[in-house]
Amino acid sequence: MKDRIKPKYNAAQNVGWMVKIAWKVRKRVLFICVAMAALEVLYNLTQLYVAPEILSCVERHAPVGELLGTIGLFTLALFLTMGLKEYLREISMYPRVDVRSGIVGMIARKCNMTSFPNTLDVKFIKLKEKAHHSGQGNNEAAENIWRTLTVLLQNVGGFLVYLAILSRLNWVLLVVIAATCVVGFLVSRYSSNWIFRHRDEEETFYAKKSYIRKKAESVELAKDIRIFGLQNWLNELLDRIHNVYLDFRLRCEKIKLLADVTEALLTMARNGIAYAYLLHLALRDSLSVPEFILYFTAVSTFTTWVMGILQAAEKLHEESLDLSQVREFLEYPEPFRFEGGTAIPKADAYELKLEHVSFRYPGAEEDTIHDLDLTVRPGEKLAIVGLNGAGKTTLVKLLCGLFDPTEGRVLLNGVDVRDFNRREYYGLFSAVFQEFSILDVTVAENIAQTNENIDTKKLWDCIEKAGLTETIQKLPKGLDTHVGRQVYLDGVLFSGGQIPPRGGYPLWPGGVSGRRTALRRPDPAADAGAGTVQGRRYPAAGRTHRRPRPSGGKRHLSEVQGHDGGEDLSVHLPPAGLHAVL
Repeated sequence: MKDRIKPKYNAAQNVGWMVKIAWKVRKRVLFICVAMAALEVLYNLTQLYVAPEILSCVERHAPVGELLGTIGLFTLALFLTMGLKEYLREISMYPRVDVRSGIVGMIARKCNMTSFPNTLDVKFIKLKEKAHHSGQGNNEAAENIWRTLTVLLQNVGGFLVYLAILSRLNWVLLVVIAATCVVGFLVSRYSSNWIFRHRDEEETFYAKKSYIRKKAESVELAKDIRIFGLQNWLNELLDRIHNVYLDFRLRCEKIKLLADVTEALLTMARNGIAYAYLLHLALRDSLSVPEFILYFTAVSTFTTWVMGILQAAEKLHEESLDLSQVREFLEYPEPFRFEGGTAIPKADAYELKLEHVSFRYPGAEEDTIHDLDLTVRPGEKLAIVGLNGAGKTTLVKLLCGLFDPTEGRVLLNGVDVRDFNRREYYGLFSAVFQEFSILDVTVAENIAQTNENIDTKKLWDCIEKAGLTETIQKLPKGLDTHVGRQVYLDGVLFSGGQIPPRGGYPLWPGGVSGRRTALRRPDPAADAGAGTVQGRRYPAAGRTHRRPRPSGGKRHLSEVQGHDGGEDLSVHLPPAGLHAVL
């Protein structure tokens, strides 16, 4: 349960972290926070003294001018403090959003740039989900903490000021007030903690409802839903989840009702005791009428400050738990080297070599690849064939540096790839896996996988070899036509046969800006005419066929391909200056 988790960072450390980010992104967030707290205390003080001072003028039979001046002064003070409060409240949201956006950007960069094994790590995935949740809205920890800090500051300030005002009263009354506040807070905390402990349960309901709704409204699934008559089934699922959620909300409301009733009883007792004590002093002529009103109002407001401190502290603790998980996510260790490291060797040709390589997925009982030796030389073609799960895709990921071997080494021109800056090493490769990304951007950007320095000539060459030149030319805006309709409503939807690689060349995705991409589906007829194939076997990696290097003086690439209907894989290890491509 979340409230029992010991966070890596405490509330003070997380507040300090947020202050550093705010100082870097939007300093005025801090000024607004302090100013709003000070104005709230000042506004309450003005309200506290307005009635007693006016009554005091009436009791003293003060001149009309003095009475009107007093009323005007307090009216002006209330007007100014209220106006400044509202102004700061209006302008406070945008800097807070800027700070939250900075944190969201940090989370996005971590997601996009983390080591590939982290994307499969269950702990990393859970932290990622919680980090996203903490920054996804105005009321989440990454932004709402500024409201919480403002409330905490104003309550602490008000508590100190009102404590000084009430210091002439019997200290027992103050103890009774504080005690009833603490009891009310504990009851309220029990209610809040129960709801907080079951927050994951509530989020599960939301996730299920959101999933069904998205699938029901999906453009891609619209045909299937209608052809197979899935509407009623989806509605039944949604109703079932909604009914369970209503039962959960009923339990929540019962807990909250208990807390509210308890708080009402405590408030009645607290105000009754204070009223009786002050009335006793007034009857003994120890208090004037203006003083009676002043102290009675101060007692009620003092209670608000005490409760406010307790509630704000509890809220800060909850938000600190969320921020602690954000920080843990951002600081999640990276198994790969992304800074420094050995420079990629400059050479006319590159050779990839696996030395006694074994790889086992976390939690698995057996190696997916065991004690494999393999050399991929420049200019040759290598085909790896095997059943699903034999390790073909894993092998390619090892070659590309997406995984590090559990045992053994992967060498590039004799240097262990773990010594390189991994991002620079990735620059040698392009990849087209069976599952690849189609983004809601233009056709050109999808094919090039970039939005800068796109080589139009190479772009059309890729499209022509995919056999889709006429299709692209007929689009409303040609290469500038948007794909998909999740972002742009004028986007187009391609058929399943138009998206995967066709005709021996990839349409989606493949680099054409500064990279050379060549991927084709297995073509037995074409392979049969390529010449004699000499084969070798490698354990746990399927059948491996090595093709002789073609003649003709041209630069040729090495290929690793799956022929079993699984991943369509090609590793192209070119001479220096070209790029290896999956």
